[in-house]
Amino acid sequence: MRIRPLRLSLCFLVSALAVVAAACDESTGLPAPAFTNVEDTVSLFALDGTPLTSPSGYHIQTRQTLRTDQTTNFDFAFNITPAGQAVLLPTGAMGLGSGSGIQVQGVPFDSVKTAPSGAYADTVAVSVDSGTVAVVHSRAAQCVFGAVVFYYGKVQVLTIDTVARRIDFRVLVDQNCGYRDLEPGLPRR
Repeated sequence: MRIRPLRLSLCFLVSALAVVAAACDESTGLPAPAFTNVEDTVSLFALDGTPLTSPSGYHIQTRQTLRTDQTTNFDFAFNITPAGQAVLLPTGAMGLGSGSGIQVQGVPFDSVKTAPSGAYADTVAVSVDSGTVAVVHSRAAQCVFGAVVFYYGKVQVLTIDTVARRIDFRVLVDQNCGYRDLEPGLPRR
């Protein structure tokens, strides 16, 4: 009598695991992508010398600009140094703990197809200029299915206005948990 309920439970467990595995991508173990990658144009204002009401930070996962005086839930911020250099600051460079990262690319924006797996600056400011292309990753985030991963995006600096203390950039973020695909459309499986 005891074996039969156990066998039933094992069959149920095997069936449940098969359903979960079918919903995951075979090569990554991630669930099928649900969000389409789209490009946005974003403006951030320097941390120093601009009104507090102006957004200085960017949250990769939600594709939102944020005021850094109201939250520390952003992945990088923009500033202009006293020497006049525009910089992007990952969280570690701001004393908020490492986690997010920035990696400057030596190729055009449209040539960046996949986020690299390492070599991100995470504790220092990254100098940028008009035309700079970089890949960014979020702080570690927990997905709805329990895995802790990064969200990735790519940015291209369009303009830096040192008078208004503003940076304009185009950005494409993969909002699918853990995916590294940085091309428009639904990420590849």
